[in-house]
Amino acid sequence: MKKPSDFAKELCRYFKVYLTSQRGCSPETIATYRQAFILFLEFMEKAQGKKPERIEMADFTIGTVNSYLDWLEKEKACSTSTRNLRLAVLRSFASFIRYDYPSHLEECMKVLSIKAKKNAKGDMVYLKLDGVKLLLEQPDLQTQSGRRDYLMMALMYSTGMRVSEVIGIRVKDLALSEPRTLKIYGKGSKVRFVPILKYVVKPLKAYLKETGLDSNDRMNELLFLNHLGTQFTRQGISHIISKYADMARTKEPRLIPESIGCHSIRHSTAMSLVNSGVDLIYIRDLLGHASVQTTEVYARADSEAKRKAIEAVAKDFVPNEHAFWETEKSIMKWLQELEGKNIL
Repeated sequence: MKKPSDFAKELCRYFKVYLTSQRGCSPETIATYRQAFILFLEFMEKAQGKKPERIEMADFTIGTVNSYLDWLEKEKACSTSTRNLRLAVLRSFASFIRYDYPSHLEECMKVLSIKAKKNAKGDMVYLKLDGVKLLLEQPDLQTQSGRRDYLMMALMYSTGMRVSEVIGIRVKDLALSEPRTLKIYGKGSKVRFVPILKYVVKPLKAYLKETGLDSNDRMNELLFLNHLGTQFTRQGISHIISKYADMARTKEPRLIPESIGCHSIRHSTAMSLVNSGVDLIYIRDLLGHASVQTTEVYARADSEAKRKAIEAVAKDFVPNEHAFWETEKSIMKWLQELEGKNIL
């Protein structure tokens, strides 16, 4: 039997020892890292002609990594943010192995030097209150799956949870006696408690009773399961939200922007709180942000929306004006002649 390659051995050690034991990464983080390497192995086989079991550490070079990143964008149509995430995983691996392979240290340092690609940020996609109400009206409450979907989206909006946090909710994380709270396991295994709003309590209790999850011996079970009776995936919840968004858009297109996804619900929660005047510190704690600087993006987005609204109204009664340098040729000429002159 052929011995495993040095790359295979180091990859196994990276996942089993480093990520799990030394760093204590969450299952969600490990799943993200695993997907990055699954794609890397696919790239090596399809684009480089190297079967996974034949990849050696000598193949892990800056040239290979750069080619992999290009392949992700061209062949897999990955976004810039996804490309940067895959790069971060490979850089983490390079950092892990560089001390064990002195002969490969220089190449690892080159991989670590690869910069993340700049990502042009688009407008934040979120729903206003009318849009959220319309979205929550779409599930068919006459079916069990519809009641489940309504409750899932209602919890996401009322708590601002990430999709990974929704997937991991267990019955034991719910406290339905006063004060009603939900225990959420966030990024980096950080735990936070958020309030469960009153309008969610009744359907939540009904759902627990209907599914038999109100029994004491089922406290450790997941709150939400897919149609196969297994744990939801990120893609599964994204499909549900997209489905109801499409349904809602046919009724009121102006209320439901395009490209509504899981994170749009979280954005909607934050923007609703900002518009209501809630302090950023409380919003930070609710969303589980490490720093209030992350939360400030919602306050800036709110200011931008207000500025655009004022400009839209103002253009109806403010006359068109030209800047003076567009009509005063002497000013333009003066500016053109500034080069090489001391103007102080």
